[in-house]
Amino acid sequence: MTQTADVAVPAPDGAAGPRSGRQLVIMLVIGIGALLVSLTLALLVPVIGELTRDLHTTTGGAAWILTSTLLVSAVAVPVYGRLGDLFGTRRMLLIALSALVVGSVVCGFADNLATMIVGRAVVGLAPAAVPLGISLVGVALPAERARSGIAVVSAMLGVGGALGLPLAGLIAEYADYHWLFWICAIGGALALPAVRLLVPEPARGAKGRYDIPGTLLLAGGVLALLLALSQGGSWGWGSARVIGLFAAAVLLLVVFVPVELRITAPLVDMRTTARPALLLTNIASLFVGFALIGTASYVEAPAATGYGFGASVLVGGLCMLPGGVGMLIFSPVSARLEPRTALAVGAVVIAAGFLSRIWLTGALWQIIAGAGVAGVGTGIAYAAMPGLIIHATPRSELAAANGLNTLFRSVGSSLASAIGGAILAGVTVRTGGYELPSLTAYRILFAVCAGAALLGAVLALLIPKHAETADAAMPGE
Repeated sequence: MTQTADVAVPAPDGAAGPRSGRQLVIMLVIGIGALLVSLTLALLVPVIGELTRDLHTTTGGAAWILTSTLLVSAVAVPVYGRLGDLFGTRRMLLIALSALVVGSVVCGFADNLATMIVGRAVVGLAPAAVPLGISLVGVALPAERARSGIAVVSAMLGVGGALGLPLAGLIAEYADYHWLFWICAIGGALALPAVRLLVPEPARGAKGRYDIPGTLLLAGGVLALLLALSQGGSWGWGSARVIGLFAAAVLLLVVFVPVELRITAPLVDMRTTARPALLLTNIASLFVGFALIGTASYVEAPAATGYGFGASVLVGGLCMLPGGVGMLIFSPVSARLEPRTALAVGAVVIAAGFLSRIWLTGALWQIIAGAGVAGVGTGIAYAAMPGLIIHATPRSELAAANGLNTLFRSVGSSLASAIGGAILAGVTVRTGGYELPSLTAYRILFAVCAGAALLGAVLALLIPKHAETADAAMPGE
């Protein structure tokens, strides 16, 4: 078991009264940091073609710009979470935001593929800021304020993505794409002093040495899994490389469990993680993370495909904006519901959005509406997950638990990309001399996403009530 210190975290002044200005500032500063991180993760998708041409590389080479960020973030998120528990959550948040600035500056000056990949790999350290920020909100604000604060910060994951696509489309059409990196660098540079000066560092709740063996095993297993999922389509799912990576992932992650059970201060406390409330939350998060498929490429496809509208990159990005606004507006709903109920409701709304897209294909507004409904559900569901974590995890393990939950969502999204890519590549229509995904392929994909979301809803309803976990960072009332 993890060694812990019995540390009380005092509630900020004004906890019993109306929300104080200081509490609002803490929430806004952390929320802006989360927004910047999620923004930078979405910016490159619309301009990947321009990057390919400008950096004189192939489509496969340009894909590594995105893959490098994915792989580094998958390792950094749980590692930074545990380091936050041991050495200070705010300190690790500042380091994560610093990585955003440094990586973005490197990319801003990049004029070749290798430099761009290095810069984006450094940026991959930044997504850890989101679960770290959620953990800070959970302990820095009084319980009645923390729920709504967590909801807003969690919603920034989707809001940043929804804003990033139209912003990238706008800059791609009217300016140099390097401005995308400078926007993130400047925003991060402004966020750093704000976090340092305005966000308090809560008392540390964990003791012990950092778990290096567990880190190596988890990093190796996760990297092997995500690399196989991201490259399986191009390398071939039956290739020796992909099969070998899957085998290595299974081996390393199986060995990881008994190693963590024997370590006094593990990276992931397997006994805590195995609690039904946490285990079911993480598995449900994986399925909800799976049910996140973008709309931009769909509407940008030629009308001859039977579903596309031949939209520009900018219009394709703007189609995502209503969903992002919906996430921000409706995420506070989760704070008014029991967390497991909110997760189930959000997942059902996501499923409804995807099911509508199976039949409603004739007009652009129908596509936007379906994506918007799914966005609303995502906002509610994502806001509920940290609430479930904080009600089932000891204070000494809170940042690590939020990081692990974020990793589950990332794995779900990677599975969706791999399976979705296979579906879209397998059922195509020939248009203008090119093989493009068919409407049938998209309908199959939407049905799979809806099914994953509904399965997530069922799992959410099986989560025990948080009142059963007495040692939680925020015990049930």
